[in-house]
Amino acid sequence: MDKKRIIYAGIFLVVCVAVGFLLYWVFFAKKEKPITAVQPGVEAPAAGLFPTAGSGEPTLPTSKPGQLPTSVSKPITPKTVTPEVKPSFPITNKVDSSILGSGKDTVGSAKFYNTTDGKFYRLNKDGSIAALSDEVFFNVQNATWSPTKNESVIEYPDGSNIYYNFDTKKQVTLPKHWQDFSFSPFGDKIASKSMGLATENRWLVTADPEGKSIKLIAPLGENADKVTVNWSPNKQIVATSATGDPQGADKQEILFVGLQGENFRSIIVEGRGFESQWSTSGKKLLYSVYSARSNFKPELWIVNAEGDSIGTGRKMLNLNTWSEKCAFTDDRFIYCAVPTQMQTGAGFAPGLADTTNDKIYKIDTETGIKTELTTDGYHTVDSLFIGDNNKTIYFTDKNSSGLFSVPI
Repeated sequence: MDKKRIIYAGIFLVVCVAVGFLLYWVFFAKKEKPITAVQPGVEAPAAGLFPTAGSGEPTLPTSKPGQLPTSVSKPITPKTVTPEVKPSFPITNKVDSSILGSGKDTVGSAKFYNTTDGKFYRLNKDGSIAALSDEVFFNVQNATWSPTKNESVIEYPDGSNIYYNFDTKKQVTLPKHWQDFSFSPFGDKIASKSMGLATENRWLVTADPEGKSIKLIAPLGENADKVTVNWSPNKQIVATSATGDPQGADKQEILFVGLQGENFRSIIVEGRGFESQWSTSGKKLLYSVYSARSNFKPELWIVNAEGDSIGTGRKMLNLNTWSEKCAFTDDRFIYCAVPTQMQTGAGFAPGLADTTNDKIYKIDTETGIKTELTTDGYHTVDSLFIGDNNKTIYFTDKNSSGLFSVPI
């Protein structure tokens, strides 16, 4: 045989043996298992099975006694606790009794009649309460206070009226057919409606507080219900009258009644149900009216109301409330209680808002800016006035007894 063929055959044989051994070693030869450390008392798992949990004996922590095992953890962010929001203008009940006839006091903070014991009281500036008199006045219906003196006109349900001076204890009976009293700015006169049986005997009159020096100002006739006795602070106007020329369904002409028969300019108001409040100087008049345009809800307006400027500068304040829920601090700023919601028709049916919560606003009548006073509680304001040199709002509530105060 050729030597080359023998050599090639030998090489081929060696290669075949080497490849065969390599295949055997990779796929069929048994390999030694690695030695696995086993804790005492814990059996090694059988092949193909998950490790067992052991015998259930507790394992000892590696940390020191009294300490939790340490671990690498993320820092814990403390929970944010929102503090309770306290009202900026807390409401306080100064008098925990049923009252009426509350008003500003020149000596203390307020004066009022206590319907429980029939006495009149003063709320002093330090918060204490003192009786104005030991006299008991039973079943009083209303009290109108002098702006300068410690005296009042007291009205009763049967129509009886008396003047009473709490300093001198002087009491004078006033005519029974007088009603709707208003003191002059200096407290030296009173105005009222003298309601005679015959229409020709019905007059707007003035007198001194004891009922003397009576003066007939203007005949009322059958229009007494259209006249509001409300003496202006500048003493020029004694009443307003909704007896002007017809202006249509949603407008009225309001006349101003002076002491000497003056021919004052009138104002045109955009609605019905006219109610008003004078500014502190009498230069401006705040009023409320309702109309179809406002869904018969009361709207607040302000207008100039002195001399030749009467009727000018009229503007709507974009608040739905009644003027009796408002009070001036000066000719520019007013505070008003405004219902949080109001039903259609509340203008001619105010009882629809008798259980509605009111919010109190400070209104800049020049700019129209309104600022809500953050108060507490649920209140439906009945009447409102400002005392303590414009530092406190006092009000009565339609549904709660007492006299409430709000610092401003």
